[in-house]
Amino acid sequence: MSAISIPGLDLGAKVTHTNLSTAELVELVLQRNEGKLAANGAVNVSTGDRTGRCPTDKYLEDTPAIHGNIDWGKINQPMTPDQFDKAVEIASRYLNTQDELFVFEGFVGADTSHRLGVQVVTTMAWHALFAETLFIKPGSPSDAGDGSWNQDWTVINAGTHKLTDAEQQELGHDTPILIAQSLEKKTVVIFGTEYAGEMKKGLFYAMNYDMPDQGVFPMHCSCNVDNDDPTNVALFFGLSGTGKTTLSADPNRGLIGDDEHGWGPSGVFNFEGGCYAKVIGLTHEKEPEIWDAIRFGSVLENTIIDEKTRVPDYDDVSITQNTRVTYPVDYIKGAIIPSVCSHPKNVIFLTADAFGVMPPIAKLTPEQAMYYFINGYTSKLAGTEEGVVDPVAAFSPCFGGPFMPRPAAEYAKMLAERTAKHDAHVWLLNTGWSGGPYGTGDRFSLKYTRAMVTAILDGSLTNVPTQEHPIFGLHMPTTIPNVPDEVLNPRNTWSDKAAYDTKAADLAKLFRSNDKKYNLPADILSGGPKT
Repeated sequence: MSAISIPGLDLGAKVTHTNLSTAELVELVLQRNEGKLAANGAVNVSTGDRTGRCPTDKYLEDTPAIHGNIDWGKINQPMTPDQFDKAVEIASRYLNTQDELFVFEGFVGADTSHRLGVQVVTTMAWHALFAETLFIKPGSPSDAGDGSWNQDWTVINAGTHKLTDAEQQELGHDTPILIAQSLEKKTVVIFGTEYAGEMKKGLFYAMNYDMPDQGVFPMHCSCNVDNDDPTNVALFFGLSGTGKTTLSADPNRGLIGDDEHGWGPSGVFNFEGGCYAKVIGLTHEKEPEIWDAIRFGSVLENTIIDEKTRVPDYDDVSITQNTRVTYPVDYIKGAIIPSVCSHPKNVIFLTADAFGVMPPIAKLTPEQAMYYFINGYTSKLAGTEEGVVDPVAAFSPCFGGPFMPRPAAEYAKMLAERTAKHDAHVWLLNTGWSGGPYGTGDRFSLKYTRAMVTAILDGSLTNVPTQEHPIFGLHMPTTIPNVPDEVLNPRNTWSDKAAYDTKAADLAKLFRSNDKKYNLPADILSGGPKT
């Protein structure tokens, strides 16, 4: 076992479990009554009263070394070094009261030239199982290195402890929940929430800060590659619930990863060794790859299980709509292990438009690609964050604003440079609503979206004629194999055309109001709406 370098933490004689096998961790989860075994072999656990991320309780240590590199604001909220050190002290005091701790030591970054060694310390067995499943374990098939490990980052998960009133006063913080991160001390501390996604996103945030200094463009996207053509790589950008996991799980293409990647000098690589997929409404018919990946070693979160049959009910959202499963990448049939590939030919932006006015598919000019990437329009979907019940129109820079410490323009510049250098085509896909806004229209057909993705990736759209959207200026293909022509222009799907025009104009104004935050040059502004 490596030394646990956390100030104030005294392991003493307590039993500490480090890098246990999947079977050992599952057994401990069951013994400690932290979860139950489902009929498909997955462990079903509860994340307590927090079933999504808590972004308003996330803070970043502000130091002179990093201050000028950070896009400070509602996303990147500052805390003082003294406050951060106090958070570590409180966490250590709490960990010192535990009879046993669970430790995972592994990596984020499948490319051995661009990876971070991470140590995750938890009080719960299922959190350790989550870390082992999601990150890269030394010596596993996902590890392309020699099995050696060096520590770069530490995650202290004290999520089972809600900050007391006295501790809140010590910290100058006014809630029992806190996610504190230091880019200089390379540490994440979690209080008051058992939602495992906070560990995942804390390390993604770390990669998003550290990787640009290594010449790597960090991306909130999924990635796959053609089974017969290793040069045919595709990226799918988008926030949670827009289709990254679903659309990248394709039987005709090898999965690189479903959520977080780096685009470096040699190509694209997965940051993770696992997938973290939403399971709301999951069926074998619609998503067979994900369905089959849920087996022993997978972790289901907040999913209702029949008490007699132990069969999961993926339609039951009585706990949360943000029901999830974590499984290793190699649980997906045909996944590429280790998760590395060449440079992408196609880059696809996924937006779940709750207004129902964006076209289902459009090919973007370089100016439009920069504009839509920086604005990152989508809808926050129910359950992904605390307090989000219905879809809400939102702009998230780089399709991952909550996880991007640096200014959006830095990431956008990296995207522009790489797409130009490698002649990658950029597309916008609306996986949201059609025929009307949320509550009136319907979610766009997954069958048709898959057909559009297929047409992009097999080159069918290379010479297809397009029609320019009168408000957004987007170039919409007029015909796509296996997709009705009439749905390609969103206005056609609305019974009330005047209502469509009004709603589209409203969204265009929201875009123009949002883009004012970035002081964009005229060429990039030209890629936005016409009104």
